[in-house]
Amino acid sequence: MKIMRGYLTYTKNQDIMANTAQAKKRAKQAEKSRIRNAGQRSNLRTFIKKVIAAVREGDKEKAQAAYNTAVPIIDSAVNKGIIHKNKASRSKSRLNSKVKAIA
Repeated sequence: MKIMRGYLTYTKNQDIMANTAQAKKRAKQAEKSRIRNAGQRSNLRTFIKKVIAAVREGDKEKAQAAYNTAVPIIDSAVNKGIIHKNKASRSKSRLNSKVKAIA
């Protein structure tokens, strides 16, 4: 069974069959960017987790260093279109609050 959506045809098992050269190219580009974005998103999450782990340990210097490392990574994710600028701002704000709350 085939379902038509735009330039692409989806078969029952969801394999994409592009109908035109343009659609084939876009499907290849989308797959490449999906893989690249997944890696960058994973890297972003890793650095955020490092800050949270340092906060849980209660080591203020380590947490501050991890935060200072994470901020440029978060900003670059915005520039690459991985996350929205408001999400980046919210993440930085929440991480900074956690770091400052360490006694």
